[in-house]
Amino acid sequence: FSPLVKQTAPAVVNVYADRTVTSRSPFDGDPFFEQFFGRSLPNRTQKQSSLGSGVIVRADGLIVTNNHVIEDAQRLTVTLENGESFPAQIVGRDDITDLAVIRIQADGLQPAKLGVSAEVEVGQDVIAIGHALGLPGGPTVSKGVVSALARSINTEQNNTTVDLIQTDASINPGNSGGALANTASEVI
Repeated sequence: FSPLVKQTAPAVVNVYADRTVTSRSPFDGDPFFEQFFGRSLPNRTQKQSSLGSGVIVRADGLIVTNNHVIEDAQRLTVTLENGESFPAQIVGRDDITDLAVIRIQADGLQPAKLGVSAEVEVGQDVIAIGHALGLPGGPTVSKGVVSALARSINTEQNNTTVDLIQTDASINPGNSGGALANTASEVI
């Protein structure tokens, strides 16, 4: 699987999303709390960062990732395999499929080869490539098989994502948006 990794890994990028999140006090608007303490608690605003992966799909800088990686981001930064970082802009996103397209302005990008998901079979060997756990040193790789096809899951946002490929390859935080590739080095 080493040649497969060498061919696919340069197209897998780190995606950092910075967002500002405001959390309301659990006593916001509670008349008893306000009467007893003479005031309400202020809402808290804090900066949050999330980490995910993405796959370069065109040499002009188009990258596919998961929507939940970039959702509500005020700033996106993409880091390539060689360590170079670039600001990214959201081109489009979809909650239902949990997919997003972002773009960076960079030269010399190596896009991934894309496969045909409809040709995937249960039991087929695959590798997952992504930036699991935000560890330095490039993407991580895990090997597995396609466990099932046409799976559906319910998300925290009460959406149902359908027609998913299930794999037993290890997936960790930070892998979201990364590549699932077949033995022909095609992202499926």
